[in-house]
Amino acid sequence: VKLTGSLQQKDGPEKPPKQRNCLNMCMSGSATSCEECLLIHPSCAWCAQEEFGRGRTLTSRCDLSQNLQKRGCEARFIEYPTSSISVLQNMPLSSKGSGLTQYGVVQIMPQKISLSLRPGDQTWFGLQVRQVEDYPVDLYYLMDLSLSMKDDLDTIRNLGTKLALEMSKLTSNFRLGFGSFVDKNMSPFSYTASKYQENPCNGYKLFPNCVPTFGFRHILSLTDKVDRFNEEVQKQMVSRNRDAPEGGFDAILQAAVCKEEIGWRKEAYHLLVFATDDVPHLALDGRLGGLVQPHDGQCHLNDENEYSASEKMDYPSLALLGEKLAENNIFLIFAVTKRLYVIYKDFTALIPGTTVEILDQDSKNVIQLIIAAYNNIRSKVELSVWDHPEDINLSFTATCQDGKPLPGLRKCADLKIGDTVSFNVSVEARSCPPRGTDQSFTIKPVGFKERLEVSVDYQCDCGCSRTAQTNSSICSSIGTYNCGTCHCEPGYLGARCECQEGEASSMYLSACREAEGKQVCSGRGECSCNQCLCYESEFGKIYGSYCECDDFSCARHKGVLCSGHGECHCGECKCHAGYIGDNCNCSTETSSCIADDGQMCSGRGNCVCGRCQCTEPGAFGDTCEKCPTCPDACGTKRECIECRLFNSGQLADNQTCQRLCKDEIITVETLKTEEPGAVLCLYKTDNDCVMKFTYSEHASGQSVLTALKEPECGGGPDALMVLLAVVGSILLVGVVLLAVWKLVITIHDRREFSRFQSARSRARYEMASNPLYKQPVSTHFVETDFNMYGKSFNGGVH
Repeated sequence: VKLTGSLQQKDGPEKPPKQRNCLNMCMSGSATSCEECLLIHPSCAWCAQEEFGRGRTLTSRCDLSQNLQKRGCEARFIEYPTSSISVLQNMPLSSKGSGLTQYGVVQIMPQKISLSLRPGDQTWFGLQVRQVEDYPVDLYYLMDLSLSMKDDLDTIRNLGTKLALEMSKLTSNFRLGFGSFVDKNMSPFSYTASKYQENPCNGYKLFPNCVPTFGFRHILSLTDKVDRFNEEVQKQMVSRNRDAPEGGFDAILQAAVCKEEIGWRKEAYHLLVFATDDVPHLALDGRLGGLVQPHDGQCHLNDENEYSASEKMDYPSLALLGEKLAENNIFLIFAVTKRLYVIYKDFTALIPGTTVEILDQDSKNVIQLIIAAYNNIRSKVELSVWDHPEDINLSFTATCQDGKPLPGLRKCADLKIGDTVSFNVSVEARSCPPRGTDQSFTIKPVGFKERLEVSVDYQCDCGCSRTAQTNSSICSSIGTYNCGTCHCEPGYLGARCECQEGEASSMYLSACREAEGKQVCSGRGECSCNQCLCYESEFGKIYGSYCECDDFSCARHKGVLCSGHGECHCGECKCHAGYIGDNCNCSTETSSCIADDGQMCSGRGNCVCGRCQCTEPGAFGDTCEKCPTCPDACGTKRECIECRLFNSGQLADNQTCQRLCKDEIITVETLKTEEPGAVLCLYKTDNDCVMKFTYSEHASGQSVLTALKEPECGGGPDALMVLLAVVGSILLVGVVLLAVWKLVITIHDRREFSRFQSARSRARYEMASNPLYKQPVSTHFVETDFNMYGKSFNGGVH
């Protein structure tokens, strides 16, 4: 099947690529041959007709195809190659993985294509990916057996049976293996004194007996007999190393590259669970023990299935680790304790196909962790490119389940098993490799065995060059006639090699000026035989009919011409695919702007030149995901509190809780709100309780949620008590009002009585001396003399 680039782009009839600012790069270029013309711009064509352009400069043969035809060039003499695509293998996608046909499972379509690319010309091809149902799964459990993991070892002794039971719900073809690690048995990583060789726990009161320190030990190859897993785990004992970091990365690399020993199957998902409670040693740490040899990335298991190069080579680097995991299609699951989550989360950004889950202190949640990680892995598809040629630009557009194209994105998330997603891939060759060079690259989903193989050849040669004539009579027998032009021997010039260098006349000089009054050859060349010979420049190439162009006078960014993402043509930057702007410094890639929730810049900003510019006040972070003061911040974090702490809310019934809710959640009995920068959030639960939590951002960039362990719930009011309280209150108010009224009346009466008494005492006349009043009885006195006992007595008789 052969498809032209224009058909793949679905643009209808073929159209030449647009040239920015209407600049005709074809005419302004320095092309003196068909091949040079094709390299200027994908819209340029070359006229190989012998009599075309007689009397004009050589560059006039390079122009837009329609312009050449208007100027009299016949279509059969026009060289205008275009990009095309040939589909070589296109088997249909499978719907199921396990069973008799598992070795013919197809999860990517097509499988092989061939590209024929013209430099600068963009073309598209599409591919589809499907995660089939019931696909075989290989799971290798790699456990830290340092002393601090003793309680974890006790927990997983029956892990095999339980895990197989849970995985049987997801696949009918499951295999389980087991390996362990501690650290390099050398100073300063482990105890090396003679008394510690057989028992590193010698003298340790809490746990006096343990096995000698070892780097990595492969214990059980992948098997469907899960009882063997339990048996082997029962036999294991912990060991002890000296420093806090472990040698886990040594173990991961050996588990990835020792394919035969581990037993990885080609037709299966490869899951490597890495369980630990501490940080790992990284590359260059080995120099502390005198190990200067970098890791070679090879398998080094001895006859006892132990890592034999532990004391010979340094720890592997993150880059080497990521390369070997991807090469062997292994999904790495970091199962780590909460305090290490942020560190290992950073590792996942550097190692494709890696996830991190929080492991309880005693590993009691390991089964739920593995199932959640597996579902998370199966819910997304991400493309990776292998052996990417340097001169080829690739850009991706993903179309996920909602059917909306997402430019710049090469992954889809929140998928269900069996869903099909599609990707459009834009391909552009920037230049032509040396003749005879074969180019190819591979596109494959991360962790998949299936892949799309792409072979590339280049449309860099013109068909007319096959009939070139040396010492042609058309070229005065001193030049080669090729594609309508003469390539003269040194010392000769002219359209037909008819002039020698140094000849000049006024007629020739006028033909070397761009316009009347302009400098001859723009002041950057010499006129010879009706043509401008441009000077050489230490800065680059000067070219054009009148030496008016160069390839070094374009805009720069940080001192780099066209930002290194474009080519300079006559003062204009021609940007490579995926970049725009006057100096090509603006990337059109938007994948780095997609937040974990799938929104562009979390809905709080715009993606400009591949980076988020936050427009919401208070928003920050690479994808504007951090914003404690945003109106929706409490609502967003509420869903995480509900699903993480109480397994409720909108995110509780799907697999997005672990993916979207990565913040550290701290539970407390009493919530403190005085922490600077912390935002207090409250919401009402379904049972009318109030949940409180604070949201803050640490200086390290980590988001922290501090929440109450339980919502605050008040008891319901007693109706009878409320009624009695209301009635009592009314009576009390009435009595108080009556008392006040009585007091006021009493005071008033006393004041009035006092006034009455005062007025009475000040009256002018008494009642007895009132002249208007006459009593009804009169009294008269009669004077009489009595001599009694010799005394005189006067008296009166009434």
